[in-house]
Amino acid sequence: MKRHLLLFFLFIIPLNFFYSQNVFPRKPQKEQKSALTMKAGAFIDINAPSYNESNYTITQLVKDVLISSGTNSCVTPNVSNVQVSPNLPASNANRSWGYFNKATTAFPFKDGIILSTGYANRGGNSFISSTLSDNIGTGSDPDLVAATNPTQTLNNAVILEFDFVPTSSQVKFNYLFASEEYTGSFPCSFSDAFALLLKPVGSTAPYVNMAVLPSGAGPVSVTNIHPAIAGSCGAVNETYFGGYNTSNIETNFNGRTIPLTATATVVPGQAYHFKMVLADAGDTAYDSAVFLEGGSFNIGVELLDPSGATLPEEINVCDNVPQVITASVNDPNLAYQWYFNGNPVAGATTSTITAVQPGVYTIEVSVPGNPCPGKATIKINGGTTPVANDATLLLCTTPDITTFDLSTILPTISTTPGAVFRIYVNQADAIAQNNNYITNILNYNGTDGQILYVVVSNGGFCSKTVQLKLLKETTPTASLVATKLKICPGETVGLTATGGTTYEWSNFQGTGNTQSVTLYNTTTFTVYAIGAKGCRSLNPATVTIEVIPEMTSPLMDVEMCMGDRVVLDAGAGPNYTYLWSTGATTQTINVDQLGIYTVAVNNGYCTRTFTSHVMAAASPFISGLDYGNNTLTITAVGPMINNMPTTLEYSADGGISWQASNVFTNLQNNTNYNIQVRTVGTHCVGALDFFTLQISNIITPNQDGINDVLDLSALGNFKNFTGSVYDRYGSEIFRFSKQNPVWNGTVGGKRLPTATYWYKFNYEYPKSKAQMNWSGWIMLKNRE
Repeated sequence: MKRHLLLFFLFIIPLNFFYSQNVFPRKPQKEQKSALTMKAGAFIDINAPSYNESNYTITQLVKDVLISSGTNSCVTPNVSNVQVSPNLPASNANRSWGYFNKATTAFPFKDGIILSTGYANRGGNSFISSTLSDNIGTGSDPDLVAATNPTQTLNNAVILEFDFVPTSSQVKFNYLFASEEYTGSFPCSFSDAFALLLKPVGSTAPYVNMAVLPSGAGPVSVTNIHPAIAGSCGAVNETYFGGYNTSNIETNFNGRTIPLTATATVVPGQAYHFKMVLADAGDTAYDSAVFLEGGSFNIGVELLDPSGATLPEEINVCDNVPQVITASVNDPNLAYQWYFNGNPVAGATTSTITAVQPGVYTIEVSVPGNPCPGKATIKINGGTTPVANDATLLLCTTPDITTFDLSTILPTISTTPGAVFRIYVNQADAIAQNNNYITNILNYNGTDGQILYVVVSNGGFCSKTVQLKLLKETTPTASLVATKLKICPGETVGLTATGGTTYEWSNFQGTGNTQSVTLYNTTTFTVYAIGAKGCRSLNPATVTIEVIPEMTSPLMDVEMCMGDRVVLDAGAGPNYTYLWSTGATTQTINVDQLGIYTVAVNNGYCTRTFTSHVMAAASPFISGLDYGNNTLTITAVGPMINNMPTTLEYSADGGISWQASNVFTNLQNNTNYNIQVRTVGTHCVGALDFFTLQISNIITPNQDGINDVLDLSALGNFKNFTGSVYDRYGSEIFRFSKQNPVWNGTVGGKRLPTATYWYKFNYEYPKSKAQMNWSGWIMLKNRE
């Protein structure tokens, strides 16, 4: 058993040894061409004769291409002892270094320096079907081995190194690593590697490798940066792998990393040695290369934003937003001075300045004893951001209008004169402000609830992005109905609108769909229907409520005398029908009873009730009687019936005969007459009993039968007959009564002297109860 194990180890150890030393070389692969690889301009240019830089010496390339300050007289002397290995001249087509330019490709760097473990020019220019496996005849490099700790022997090392004196506390440059080893399972074991080594000039300390991945992820090599290799090994730092160049586009290397940045902290004014070294691992096949971005190597001062990111040469700032700019050098032993538009800024002597207006800002960082300060400049371009606000655009669709006119909302979004609008469907496009904006804003077929993104700019770099919400709603159609279309004055009618969610009334406040109104005049009502999103009907709905003219009637309160009959007339009108409180349905009725009479008049739409009070009319009354010489004159007052004066007629025989005259002649004295006065044509009668009393004003009691006594016997038939005779002193000398109605000029049986005496008497008519009062004088003449 032990013997078998020994044989096994004796067998396997040589295999591992031979494999690690590549005793068995790999078979070169054949690259497949395609339409893309054969297309003109598919590859970057490397050492192409059309570029002046292709003829530069390595010293020129370092100073004038790699270093950002270019030919600046103060920076150039700071770079010295530039060397390259293998040290072939710029005229040698098979040199391992040179100048590259991205030309028309999408290569990440515009131009720069290439270092290759093979012939540099074979990395680009045109399609090469064979594997890049040039042997440049150099071996390993101990510094690269120490920096990358490879598991295999390194070959074909190419080295670029130089001395420099920084004016900043930091140096950096951008690069990417490419290799033919990104083929098959080779990334699992063939560790072609690159290192960027730095140490002070004359120092015996080991180099510091600047070409390392962030967060301590290790050096830059094929085995330390690759995706998962199916069936062979897992992914390592795949985040930094830029992808396979499977179509051989841009370069002839099979894969590459993403652009990386090498950074180191240095002491300004101290000389440093810089060594860039690249080598194949395990064999001389399958070349690798490093591309150093032109202008990215900076040994001077850079300007940083507050996050520490390097600022470009120009930035655009809107609305004078303060910009905090900091120099990359922050050393208390250095001197600082800021300049604005070429003029020193008073008091600006630290590494930071706050820029508050557009212009050119420059900082000079001076190393004591060095006449050339480190400089960095940034230009701030100013602008004003237009005012912009989110907005909502409502489209009220009709059969003819189905798309949005976005131009109508622009004045609402921004009132800034000259503002430029670009409307995007996708937010990502709006953020990028690319050309994927809506070109026909007058006729955009949007959807309800869609959000568009509006970039409002000043025509330059100042812009604000706001949201435009689209709402779409079918334009409502308004309808309006009324509970009645014809009503009576003062009647209430209800209105109901349909077709919308809310409503806009012309005649009312409020937005509800129902209204109630009391009308006295014909009125037209108008309402618009409003949709849930706010669309208004194109036309209003209308309805006219006709108020029927008010019914009138001549019917009024009337007066009549008992026994009379009056006509009540309700009046005529269009389509009038009648219903009296008596049950009659005629226009007029005859009534002979006092009372309240009503009639309901209907014209087909309205009913109105009219009332008449039939009241007793006042009877005429006799206000005065004047009798003399057998003639009676009657004074009477007639009533006003229904506010109209009346005509009277008269009777002296108790109503048997009537005359229009109020004067009666040839009446008999001392006779009782029944006087009546009535309103012509009625039964309204006023009556009065009248006694045609005739008294002689002289008595001569001489027994000759003529005027011997004052005889009131005729009054004895009247009720309450009383009377007296008085002398001139007011003493009663005789009293009349029914039993003693005659005075003979005596008192107590004695004759009275001739003189004037006074009398008065009264009586009451039995029917009328009228009290009659008489007074007067009488001459008593006694003959001696």
